[in-house]
Amino acid sequence: MEEIQEKNEPDLLSEQALTELTTALARCTDPELVSEFLMCLLTPAELQAVTRRWALVREIDAGTTQREIAKKMGLSLCKITRGSRELKKEDSPFKKMIDLYLAEQGK
Repeated sequence: MEEIQEKNEPDLLSEQALTELTTALARCTDPELVSEFLMCLLTPAELQAVTRRWALVREIDAGTTQREIAKKMGLSLCKITRGSRELKKEDSPFKKMIDLYLAEQGK
């Protein structure tokens, strides 16, 4: 029988913080402010990891082969496959964000 686990205070605070963060980012219309905010919020390594993930899914969405991505970005096929699987999921958040970005760019 599955035990229902109550969320502890740190988990609730994290959920609240995520909601606040995503709401603030969704309402911001200034890409420069978002960029500056992310550079303040994240360490250089975290920022690089996030931006590389975005670049990875953009390459996959553009039709670049996994082997080409691996060579171009220096990533393992395992990481690329994970991104590809996420992008192919029904109602993929990755795909939705890419589509939002492309629509904003008029593409």
